[in-house]
Amino acid sequence: MPALTSTGTRRRRRTAAAITLTAAVTAGATLLTGCASTVRVGAGAPGTAGSTPSPAPSGSGSATPMPSAPPAPSGGSSAVPVLNGTANSRLTVSNGTATVVMNGGTVDFGTVVRDLSWNPAGTKAVFIDGAGNLDTANADGTGRVLVARAPSGETWSHPTWQVTPYRKAYGVPASSLLYFAASKGGVQQLEYLPSTSVNGTPKVLTGYGFPGDAPVPKTGNAWPGAGGGFASMVFANAGTGEVYLRDDYLREQTAAFAQGSEPSLSPDGNTVAFVRSVDGHDHLFTESVQQNGAAKDLTPNAGTDYTEPAWSPDGKTIAVRLPNGIATLPADGSAAPVRVSSATGLPAYR
Repeated sequence: MPALTSTGTRRRRRTAAAITLTAAVTAGATLLTGCASTVRVGAGAPGTAGSTPSPAPSGSGSATPMPSAPPAPSGGSSAVPVLNGTANSRLTVSNGTATVVMNGGTVDFGTVVRDLSWNPAGTKAVFIDGAGNLDTANADGTGRVLVARAPSGETWSHPTWQVTPYRKAYGVPASSLLYFAASKGGVQQLEYLPSTSVNGTPKVLTGYGFPGDAPVPKTGNAWPGAGGGFASMVFANAGTGEVYLRDDYLREQTAAFAQGSEPSLSPDGNTVAFVRSVDGHDHLFTESVQQNGAAKDLTPNAGTDYTEPAWSPDGKTIAVRLPNGIATLPADGSAAPVRVSSATGLPAYR
């Protein structure tokens, strides 16, 4: 990793100090179908290929088991196992179909589900539906609400739910907002609106940067991820190759945080997980927002790509997408990633 410039270091310290101040003033199937064991992945340890989940009957709104393992080819000794480590883990996987892998099975949402994420309570999902619109729904797929309709020619992606409680001592009202990336005509920017909206009209997110610092890009921003209870959010910019940290609690301020992409903010808002390419593979990194320290590579011996990180509710585990499924690993990097699901898609935790 190139050394941070003095300006970059100053920006990060200023952001960390602001956040510190703000914090002072967020059984269908069994874990493994068949008798397969978990498979470690990483340096020289490829995972076992599996099958993606089959859709549940349309409109069922209920969990169904993952499919049974397919029969082995003629002359084979055993079936290929279907891994589904989502039971009792709050882990979910959305893959652009109507079914979401969760609770050891699948749940039919009655429409295509892309880029699903959850509110902090885990009771409501937000996602992009088959028509490209922004929807919310209950965890069982029922109660779907069209929050906002995407204009013609505009593509929306990766919504995130930011919830801030009422804090009387500081005069901060409660809020529940949905942020997402909107792209049209090659221009991409972040937009937001209240989570309670019905066929609402999003607003463009404005107000970036510290006076005297290099301007924060207003376009090209993507992959927003909220965390904590103090209106904190991260996002990435492809043009600069930077992850940015935004604090909008007492006053708006945004600064470049680290080189990387696909950021995810921990539930307590204190640590950022992100992806960075190293020696031909995508590695998973974390870095504290409270300290001015180097990023930590949680996958230093990666023999595959680890992408699209998601934090568990207790902040102790991170799920990542693999080319052939989902893996989890301790957020402190104390153990190698373990492949827990053969369902390919975007991981998220309730």
